[in-house]
Formats: sequence, C-alpha cells, structure tokens
Amino acid sequence: MRYYVQDRGDQLSIDLSQQFHALAKEEGFKLDAESPEIVISIGGDGTMLQAFHNFIDRIPDIAFVGVHTGHLGFYADWKKDELQELVRLMSGKGDPERLKPRIVEYPLLELEIRKKSGNTSYIALNEFTLKGVDGTVVAQVDINDVTFEMFRGDGICVSTPSGSTAYNKALGGAMVHPTIEAIQIAEIASINNRVYRTLGSPVILPKHHHCDIFSRKDQRLLLTIDHVNVMVEDLISVRCQVASHKVSFARYRPYPFWNRVRTAFLD
Repeated sequence: MRYYVQDRGDQLSIDLSQQFHALAKEEGFKLDAESPEIVISIGGDGTMLQAFHNFIDRIPDIAFVGVHTGHLGFYADWKKDELQELVRLMSGKGDPERLKPRIVEYPLLELEIRKKSGNTSYIALNEFTLKGVDGTVVAQVDINDVTFEMFRGDGICVSTPSGSTAYNKALGGAMVHPTIEAIQIAEIASINNRVYRTLGSPVILPKHHHCDIFSRKDQRLLLTIDHVNVMVEDLISVRCQVASHKVSFARYRPYPFWNRVRTAFLD
C-alpha cells in the first residue's frame, strides 16, 4: 500500500506521524509523496483541508483517513491513541474477509471565478465565502441564470454538505448529510429593511442547479476557498455548483455522520 501522512506541524502531530511511519514500515507499506493510495491526516479538520488541497490534482485516485489530536473532527475517524489499530486494519489483518476499506464519497464545490484580469477555477471541500474588505458587499445572486436577489451585507457563504457543520452552521444554515449532492447558500449579516430586501434564510441547491454571484459595485473582496484566501479588486462573478467528481474517505470501521454531529454538538 502506498501512503502519505499530512500532519498539523505541532509536536504531538509530528510524534504521531513518526509513530505511524514506524508501524506502517512493519506492515510493508510504502511511503509515497507523489502518488499515494491513502493519505493520512493527523491533526484536525484544518489539516484535512490542507491535505485535500495538496493533492487536489489527484483527488479521484486518493482516499483520505483522518486522525484527530484534539477535539473530535468531522473528517476524523480515529483518535491519537488508536494508530496501532488503524494500521492493523489497513493491513487487512483486522478482517480477513474484507481486505479493503469501505470507500465513502462526498460531493465537492466547484467555483469558476471571473475577473477583469482573468478567470480561475477552484474546488472546495468545505466552503467558499465572499466578504467585503472595506465595507458592505453589494452582489447580485442569480440561480440558474435568473436573478434571485440583490444582496447587501457582510458577505455570502456557499458550503458543501460535509462543510455544512462548519461556518455554514454558525450562520444558521442547515446540517446536510454529506452523501446528498447539493450546495448551500447562506447570507452573512444581510441588510433587510424597507429599502433593501434579501431572502434572509439559507438556500439548498441540487446538483443540476448553479448560482452566480455578481459584484455590483467597485469593491475589494476577500474570497476564501476552505483555508485559502484570495484578495480580489476586479471581480465580475463567481459561479458555484456541485463538482463533477467527489472526494473519497476510507472507512475502516463504521462511524455514522449523525453520531459525529451528536458527539460534536450534543454530548
């Protein structure tokens, strides 16, 4: 098995990474930073985002496994003291009848950013946000090429189902099961009065729909794709839609999504 480890960079994560390498060597796993089959993320959800973007060009060929070193992460199945069990299951010794893990696939967010200076595209695992740098954002939101609303406020967040438990939740968005192919649009501090009106509630779009966010004044904007920040002064529009391919996670034991939600927010 070809593998790679992405750690958070703190001492605990580095120590765990070294421990994983030692265990993997005993099982004959091959460390491969170029074309791994499995990428192990050791840290938190931010570490998983970093691993995802580091291998963004090889997403269809890789499965991810998360090991959390602090609070429970939504992308982490394993705790810091369970590395030996993880490697045992990865080797196939844990279940002779099922040598391969169960692979689950989650939808991603595809972004097409049009600027006067040129166009770029991105893929997001969690969310995309658009915020004003100097003041209120003014943006026209179209759904399926039809004007939906003229937004005024602090910004707009567009999330994937797996990212719906992150910033989207803080904005009052719904938590969406990550197997549902959809994206969610949530407003950030929108202005609603006699003059300016927006829907004021999150909107969920299915896979075959798209939304376009048009900049409607000269404004400096901060675009954030997961953990990547991009400053833009000449934005024309951003098209958001469910990506054509998905991200894969290797499950070596069951850990249902709603159990993660309960553990993170209710226990």
